[in-house]
Amino acid sequence: MSAINYLTKEGYERLKAELDEMKTTGRDEVAKAIAEAREKGDLSENAEYDAAKDAQGMLELKINEMEKVMATARILDESQLDTSKVTVLSNVTIRSVKTGKDVTYKLVSETEADLKAKKISVGSPIGQGLLGKTIGDIATVDTPGGKMEFEIVDIFFQS
Repeated sequence: MSAINYLTKEGYERLKAELDEMKTTGRDEVAKAIAEAREKGDLSENAEYDAAKDAQGMLELKINEMEKVMATARILDESQLDTSKVTVLSNVTIRSVKTGKDVTYKLVSETEADLKAKKISVGSPIGQGLLGKTIGDIATVDTPGGKMEFEIVDIFFQS
């Protein structure tokens, strides 16, 4: 059994739209590429045909993986979540014990993670270190650069 994927409503809708796009337009484009390559003659020595078949395989693999995520997806309503501790979809402001700098992250599922948008995965080292903590707690996080400590400054929900 796969792990549950917790998603926001927006994340679920975006994933669904992307999956629909791959199943329709993506498959059509791959089929056309295979047909065009097939018209060019001997398939045993046709690099374009091999590339098109590889692209088809990769597309089907991605569709399969996305279907697995969708099958285990649970949509969370942020207004119903507990703000007393860090959970999935929490916005959490943390302060580096070493530097004193504050940064705010939103904890999301793997599929919604986007570091540029300050959305980190609950499966990441920082995400795992923060889960379950309350305001004032110190989270020790194992990173490739060594152990880091963060104080939980604030926990809130915001879309």
